[in-house]
Amino acid sequence: MGRLPTFRNGVHPPEHKELTSGIPSRRLPFPEEIILPLSQHLGRPAEALVKPGDRVERGDVIAKASGFISSRVHASAAGTVKSIEHWPHPAGAMQPSIRIEVDPHSTQLQRPRLVPHWDEVPAEQLSEEISKAGIVGLGGAAFPMHVKLRPPEDQPVDVLMVNGCECEPYLTSDHRTMLERPEYVHQGIRIVLRALGIRRAVIGIEANKPDAIEVMRDTAPDDLDVTVQPLEVKYPQGAEKMLIKAVTGREVPSGKLPSAVGALVQNVATTASVALVFETGQPLIERIMTISGRGIRRPGNWVIPFGTKLSDVIAASGGFTEDAAEIVFGGPMMGQSQATLDVPVLKATGGILVLSNAECKRQDILPCIRCGKFVEACPVFLNPQLLGSLARVERFEEMAEEADLGDCMLCGCCSFVCPSNIPLSQMFAMAKFQLGRLARQ
Repeated sequence: MGRLPTFRNGVHPPEHKELTSGIPSRRLPFPEEIILPLSQHLGRPAEALVKPGDRVERGDVIAKASGFISSRVHASAAGTVKSIEHWPHPAGAMQPSIRIEVDPHSTQLQRPRLVPHWDEVPAEQLSEEISKAGIVGLGGAAFPMHVKLRPPEDQPVDVLMVNGCECEPYLTSDHRTMLERPEYVHQGIRIVLRALGIRRAVIGIEANKPDAIEVMRDTAPDDLDVTVQPLEVKYPQGAEKMLIKAVTGREVPSGKLPSAVGALVQNVATTASVALVFETGQPLIERIMTISGRGIRRPGNWVIPFGTKLSDVIAASGGFTEDAAEIVFGGPMMGQSQATLDVPVLKATGGILVLSNAECKRQDILPCIRCGKFVEACPVFLNPQLLGSLARVERFEEMAEEADLGDCMLCGCCSFVCPSNIPLSQMFAMAKFQLGRLARQ
């Protein structure tokens, strides 16, 4: 058997998926209150439509999109708005958030919402309904989906790439989505293809998920032009540029989007949520999340309403073990450490890791020995050593103009292979933040 498709470079971190990959998803009990930040997506924060004292039902719109690249926010539980205040956000800063006291006596059935039949309306209306449902990319970036469905006229899309790689260690929520909701994934593909006006789709799945590959193939409708493509297990295979290169051989140019090579990449959970909108009328108010790591007593996969506080998730998972040391939203390669249990889960939260002391051993940062290991690791062929040197002396403009910082995905491959334990990826993230602040000024 020949080698499976992949991309050049990358790394092979320990997977640790065995902790949760075989555990079916369960519904987390509704908490006493939910906290819904107005910024849960890429782009402009949403604008609140409610005020303290308002009664809201599950699925109600509580904040409207404030621009084209923005997204609605819906109530994930029925209750009463307590306040609109600044609250700790997983990104690290305090963000305006809507605080809702959950009604303990409510059935938590969503308010009925009429949605047109997907194959009886123009493609433009499909995009509008997806926008109304607040759907964003669930693979981590949380990019509003309706924007993706409107590629530039001079960059027509001819293939939909459905991303089932889930290459981050520990995380298995996408894996469980494919095993438990394959019909929603295929139906979502059908709807997105119609919205784009194309016919072909490819589902890319890493070879460490043979059961998902089998299920997605067995459930594929005969009249749907969809191919399930197994891929080599390598990080970051799930990055959209890497996925496109592995499956189609097309290379997205520097500074360009996938539409520049005729591709659109959509996460499997996002695709399934599209089908849910048109099947049930339910907007994006919850998702499957992986709770894992050896610092939590009961790792598993949970269907969690957005806005649920981290403390409630930890309690439902049995609490911390004695050697719990660090909490990370997302995976260990690109995730963000959390400083408080008050932060809520968001649309972009695919998993929560509670790592033990052994899993996040602190190591001293040593001088760079110019070993060049990152040359064989960086999937976009940057020079992390040069970027790191410029970051240390805060020459951020040079990082962008001469060292192509804009192409860096912050995937963490360079930090993973660095024998001197230099936090290169974190340095590049800070540089991007500073450049953004300078641009706003």
